[in-house]
This record gives sequence, C-alpha cells and structure tokens, in this order.
Amino acid sequence: MGGDCILALDQGTTNTKAVLVDKAGRIMFSTSVPMQVVTTGAGYVEQDANELWNASCRVLDACIQRAGASAISAIGITNQRETVVLWDRSSGQPVKPAVVWQCQRSADRCAQLVRDGMEPLIRSITGLRVDPLSSASKVEWLLDHSEGLRTRAEQGELCVGTVDSWLIFKLTAGKVHCTDASNASRTQLLDLLTGKWNEEMMRLFRIPAAMLPAIVESSGVIAETAAVDGLPGGIPIASAIGDSHAALVGHGVFAPGPVKATFGTGSSLMTLCLDAGLVDGALATTIAWAGKGKLQYALEGNITMTGAAVRWMGDFLQSKTPLQTTLALANSVRNSDGVYLVPAMNGLGAPYWDSDARGAVYGLTRTSTVAHMARAALESIAHQIADVFEEMQRRRPGMESALYADGGASENSELMQIQADLLGLPVVRSKCADLSALGAAWLAGLGVGLWSSFPELAEMAPDTDVFEPKLDGETKTAMRNGWRLAVERTRLQEKTPRKIVTQ
Repeated sequence: MGGDCILALDQGTTNTKAVLVDKAGRIMFSTSVPMQVVTTGAGYVEQDANELWNASCRVLDACIQRAGASAISAIGITNQRETVVLWDRSSGQPVKPAVVWQCQRSADRCAQLVRDGMEPLIRSITGLRVDPLSSASKVEWLLDHSEGLRTRAEQGELCVGTVDSWLIFKLTAGKVHCTDASNASRTQLLDLLTGKWNEEMMRLFRIPAAMLPAIVESSGVIAETAAVDGLPGGIPIASAIGDSHAALVGHGVFAPGPVKATFGTGSSLMTLCLDAGLVDGALATTIAWAGKGKLQYALEGNITMTGAAVRWMGDFLQSKTPLQTTLALANSVRNSDGVYLVPAMNGLGAPYWDSDARGAVYGLTRTSTVAHMARAALESIAHQIADVFEEMQRRRPGMESALYADGGASENSELMQIQADLLGLPVVRSKCADLSALGAAWLAGLGVGLWSSFPELAEMAPDTDVFEPKLDGETKTAMRNGWRLAVERTRLQEKTPRKIVTQ
C-alpha cells in the first residue's frame, strides 16, 4: 500500500486509542474506547485479553473507515508495558486474564528473591529492580498456579508476551509472535547489553524459551496484517514500542538531556543516556528503542499510582463521577492545608521500590475537609514526580532544567502549575493529547520511508504550553519536607507489628 498517512494504535490501561497521522506528522483523526480494569477479591489486577483485542479492532476500523485502507502506509503500535498475556498458540485464545502491570500477586516471590540476595545479579543483567511490576515474576506466577500450564508452555503450546506481542499475533492471524526491544526490556528477562533474552534469567524465573516472542526493532517493517475480524490485510506493521518510550519520541527527544514525565494511571519519567551503565536501584536502566542495529538506552523511574490516586479518592467518596468530583473538590481550595495522601495502595515504586507499603493519609485536623483530601490526592501526583525527577537530577547534574509533560492527567493545568511549583522549574506540556500514539506513528513512518531521520521527526514536534514556578522557596520546602515525612511514616507502618485487641 502506498498511502501517505500512518495509523497508530495505543493500547493503554484505561483506554484504547487509534490515530491517523498525516505526512506533516500531525494527528488528523483520533478515536478511543474505555477499558475495564478488574481488581479481584485477592487484590489481583486483571484485564480481559479478548477485550483488549476487540477494542483495538474497533478503533482501528474507525480509522480505516475514515481514511480508506489504500491511504494507510503503515500501522504503528504502542502499549501499556509490563502487562502480561498468556494464550494458546493454536487457537489464539487467552488461557488466563491478562495480568496488569499494577498487579502485586508476585510480591512474595520478589521478596524471596531479595532475601536470597539475587537482586544485584538481576539488576546487573536487566537494569531493573526486583519488583512485582516487571513481567517475569507475573509469568512465573501464572505457570505455577494453573495446573498443566507449565507443561504446555514447555511443549511450545502456549505463547506469552506483553500487549504488543498479543496484538501483533492477532493482527497477523497467528503468523508472527514478537515483541520490540523496549517492551522486552521491561520483562526482567532481557540482557540489556546484548538485547537478547537472557538464559540465566529464564532459568531463575523458570520460563520456557519456547513460549517467548522473538525480539524485533522498534522501527521497521515487522509483518503485514492479515484479513482478520473485519480488518484489511496487507498493511505493514512498522513499529512497536512501549507507551512511555513512544511519548519520548513524540516530544521530539532523541538525545540525552531532557526529562519527560507521562502523567497517566501511573507515571514514568525517562531521560536518554549514552550507554547501559547501571546506577543504584532507585532508577531503572531500560531500552528506550531499537533501530538500525542500535540500542538506545534510558534511565527511568516508574510510579505505580498517580492519576489513579485521584480516581481512587472519588471512588472512596462513592461518587458516580469520581474524577470530576475529586478535581472539583481539589480546585475549591488553594492548598491541602497540611494534609498528605501517600497513594501506596499497590506499594511504592521509584525511587522507593517498597511493595509492602500501603496507602495512608496524614495531617488531618479538626478543620480538614474532603476538599483538602482531594487536593492532597492531586498534589500526591506532583510530589511523586518530583521525587523521581530529583533522583535524576542527582545523577545527571548537567541535564536540561525543565520537565516535559504528557499524558491524560497533564491536561489538568492546575496540576501542571503544582508540578512546576514543587520542582521550582518550568514544566513544558505538549499540546498533543495523544503523544504516545504520535510517537508510534512517527516510528512507523520512519520504518516505511515516509520520513527519513530523527532530526526530521524532531522538527515536527507539537506545540507546548509552559508553566513557570510561582511558589516561594520557603513554602515549597515546607511542602516537600511534609511529603517526605509522610512517605517515611508510610514505610514505617509495614515494619511496626500491630496488636489486634478483641473483646
């Protein structure tokens, strides 16, 4: 097909989107479908893999109907990352619900690995802390807790992969089972230096090689679509990349220096680096993308619960419109009046990496209101982002003195101002609401020759809004110190035995 637009699919945790991007690199049409996330009684976080696929078909079809199949040069894919799908190779049907990146079901296994002294080895090979966030322990848990699955996996009857793998498998009618290097680097099974699956990690997590996808580059023709579920065949799939990495591309960042933060259900801060030189465990080393035989590395900090904390507050208040209610309450007061919410409902991610921590509220007084709690939920996003940004600053003192922002929650201007105030630095917000999809589209266009180079892509970067800090230094310091104390107290809770008294 020789069209002049790119179709990009962005399969996220709470929404599945698709966009059409024209030759000038601009989004000319977008559509989305909300996704259901299920939290079970055991606290597991799951999604229906078939729902992920069906929603993808819906948004892809909407774009194809809008543009016409002949106008589409290629499809690019970006996705929620560590989420795991396990499916039958022959039937193409999932054998278990998808285990979402937020799920903590493998926390005990991860804790045991740390006690056994395995974390330094794992980090040296994969660049990742031992944490339930990563895919490997999720896959191991599935194989250990379902009778017969491990045997079937060893015999090659099952496929496993992150969401990009699942979608490519379905789009090609089962002909291609692959993942790109950026998604592979989030599994805790990849050797960062070689860009290949590491046999030692596969043995440690007892994951058969037969079930793993092939690793491909993030930009370049991977396969062609088959005529499946009403979608046309013959369209090149020319990119696959994790959503946080794709957002960095969408900002037009292709060299070390800038730091970007994606404000979503959770958040990721990422900055490019020249090599895979590993730092201490507060930050991860990851592969930003792969192309033309080269691996581009990055430092990253992952936060489990940012935008989700605002929704949680609304759910806690039993609102029928949880997000809108929380934001309206938060905007009704000027500050949280000393109230802090630490949203560790699924543990704390970077820079603390404490899966045992649980959420808590501090600083309540007789004059505290639900509005102050809602404001504290909003401020918790900015505090957690600041925690990771400050870690990056300590390791990269010469980096650019601003934060590049994207993601759904970044559309909240009040949050962006709070973020600038707590950092004491400008926040540069992309005006593109679908930056990850745009990044995936750019890489796909690069893969089929619609564009020629990273500098050409950088020139197409969307316009931005800039938020300058306004808060005085003394108030900023007091707010940050209060937050740090709240986090410290939250982490102490898990180490303090509780005596339950019954009468």
